[in-house]
Amino acid sequence: MLKITKLEGYAFLLLTCMASRDSSLLYSAKDLSTDSSLPLPTVSKVLKLLTQAAILKSCQGSRGGYSLAKPADEINVAEIVQIFEGPLALTDCCGEASCPRNCPVAPDWQKLNNAIENLLRGLTLADMVNHQK
Repeated sequence: MLKITKLEGYAFLLLTCMASRDSSLLYSAKDLSTDSSLPLPTVSKVLKLLTQAAILKSCQGSRGGYSLAKPADEINVAEIVQIFEGPLALTDCCGEASCPRNCPVAPDWQKLNNAIENLLRGLTLADMVNHQK
């Protein structure tokens, strides 16, 4: 079954925490760790990955921290999942242009894969925050 990894879950927790607050503020890893009840090393690791993927931006210095790189309604769930999972593909043949084994169910897998990908691309971080209210 499809399952979000722990790090992905932590990423969504941290991102929704940031998106539900003032987007003009910077959030430190320490504050996010405290607010989310996640260990600081884990939070730092996730923030680094999200920054490398341009979901977050970071500012150095004593008043530095992290903020969303773009509005929450412009960050979709697929973008976040791909940071941790790579290309969205239910099976190996879904990630390729065509199935090399000429599998009779490949079109069905591709159809299902496309439906899931469209669903993930259609759900934004803002949607996730709004569901919490």
